[in-house]
Amino acid sequence: MSKDADLVVEIEALGEKLAAAKAAITRRFVGQERVVDLTLSSLLCGGHALLIGLPGLGKTLLVDTLSTVMGLNGNRVQFTPDLMPADILGSEVLEKGKSGTREFRFVPGPIFCQLLMADEINRASPRTQSALLQAMQEKQVTVAGEDRPLDAPFHVLATQNPIEQEGTYPLPEAQLDRFLVQIDVPYPDRDTERDILLATTGVQEDEAHQVFTGEDLIAAQTLLRRMPVGESVMELILDLVRACRPDDPSASEAVRNHVSWGPGPRAAQALMMTVRAQALLHGRLAPNAQDVVDMAGPVLSHRMALTFAARARGESLAGLIEETVRRFDSVGAAA
Repeated sequence: MSKDADLVVEIEALGEKLAAAKAAITRRFVGQERVVDLTLSSLLCGGHALLIGLPGLGKTLLVDTLSTVMGLNGNRVQFTPDLMPADILGSEVLEKGKSGTREFRFVPGPIFCQLLMADEINRASPRTQSALLQAMQEKQVTVAGEDRPLDAPFHVLATQNPIEQEGTYPLPEAQLDRFLVQIDVPYPDRDTERDILLATTGVQEDEAHQVFTGEDLIAAQTLLRRMPVGESVMELILDLVRACRPDDPSASEAVRNHVSWGPGPRAAQALMMTVRAQALLHGRLAPNAQDVVDMAGPVLSHRMALTFAARARGESLAGLIEETVRRFDSVGAAA
């Protein structure tokens, strides 16, 4: 069997396993298929995700369910203004042994896991956010001058309340850029909310079961990078990212007038990875232009900023991104 045939068989097998994982997740996290797909995409790409939504929409339940289904050791940290870096990284304590000698022993913090839920991440101080930034980017932390690697795979799923801003510290652009995608968690529609009521207010609730292991997820992340991406899809990614930069010649007048700063090369990298994940989740062997359309908002929205004047006029990044996507005839045809 040729290498290409082997790759097809591996991709198809992974697609079936992902379908089973999605089915297990939706047993507890009812509806919101788009949110589930984006969250799974971030894990398949080896990245982190920022969940934006109001309280009570199931963000914590989703992360807890993902931890079970993907076979990952998970921890949850509720971020508060008085949270210190040592509270999440761990610290050294001085212990006295039976022989009377004293020595330092490292007590690991909750960040030493495979799936960390950073609840209300914008409530942490900049000092704590910087400690988390190192962990997200380097997959290790430095405590008492010693680098300590984190478990593999390591993912952060952070939540943020878009309404309540009192007592919060806005995430710096450098940290926002470390999140592979921004996932907006909307209100469920009426039928979904009815299903939620029936599933969660009875005597017994559905339980999720494990489908993946940590080793399976690492293997899936490696396989994802082997998926082919067509030249037309790659060119579309480059065109789209560059057209969102206000100083680029290909930018529209709306982007030049309303955008303060645009996405960097990491956005193009994120699109290259996430379109592959979307193809996998939908049972296809390679991504197409529609995948780029679907992933443009989640990948680009937190990597751009509107000017003060644009915000005052009520402009939105989502609208600008949609307008930029529509400029490309090939994307419009695919959409």
